[in-house]
Amino acid sequence: MLDSYGRNINYLRLSLTERCQLRCSYCSKSDGKQCLKDRELDKDSLIFAAEIFGGLGFDKIRLTGGEPLLRRDILKIVSGIKKLDVYKDIAITTNGVMLFDLAEELKKAGLDRVNISLDSLDNETYKAVTGSSLDKTLYGIEKAIGTFKKVKLNVVIIKGVNDASTESFISFARENPVDVRFIELMPLGNSGVGVKNDEILRSYSFLKPCKTESFSEPARYYTSDGFLGRVGFISPMSAKFCKFCNRMRLTSDGKLRLCLGNNDEISIAEELKAKNGDRAKEIIISAISKKPKEGFEKDFITKRKMNRIGG
Repeated sequence: MLDSYGRNINYLRLSLTERCQLRCSYCSKSDGKQCLKDRELDKDSLIFAAEIFGGLGFDKIRLTGGEPLLRRDILKIVSGIKKLDVYKDIAITTNGVMLFDLAEELKKAGLDRVNISLDSLDNETYKAVTGSSLDKTLYGIEKAIGTFKKVKLNVVIIKGVNDASTESFISFARENPVDVRFIELMPLGNSGVGVKNDEILRSYSFLKPCKTESFSEPARYYTSDGFLGRVGFISPMSAKFCKFCNRMRLTSDGKLRLCLGNNDEISIAEELKAKNGDRAKEIIISAISKKPKEGFEKDFITKRKMNRIGG
């Protein structure tokens, strides 16, 4: 579907939960407003939402959170979406903690790709950022590489916290068939000072740009001789890519989020629970027409932290 600025909105980011085992300061550090488990959309409502969006021309979907693998019905959700046969690409963003045990079952259920949030390859630094040990996430990454056709690592660099980690991530992309993506810190949590991506890129002059796969892809990728993977840079703060945005977000409590960097929300929770497809479509179509031209205006203050939006 086209929005009022001519952008083709065809990518649904469907949040399954706000809950997470980790406590990353830029994402989920509690603001006392977490969506309780009993307020999350149930499995049938989530699959119904995916069906409605698919009927409107959406053909890409990503399951997000919080940590989506905390849903005990995650395999049923994935398989239910797969059976709709409308999405050419079903992906998930996870912290990787539970991925070692679930990767093969997720693949069988219909999952195509995984993105794994990882902010350091050093255990002490990782623990400082997340409050947890790195081991399970590394096992999950290894399992994912052997299971899925595409694995991406999402890295948020914060000055004085994990800014010494960039070299190890560049090396990881050299030695493994993954995309390591540096994502600029966004004002969506209890965050510190981010590092602009051009600062990182200047330090690794041997990286050369890859051909752009799609204008709607927010990352710009680089590689070098001998690299098995790629290094990507997503720069929502220093180099906005709003004019190519193709996303709509649905939070785990049933609210349409028009833009990551804009607080406007429209609820379709009741329509999804009642299976009122016609009314849900009307609301979604109206919401797409109201999608803002740009986000993260200079006076923007988020009303939801990242885990409550769905990333």
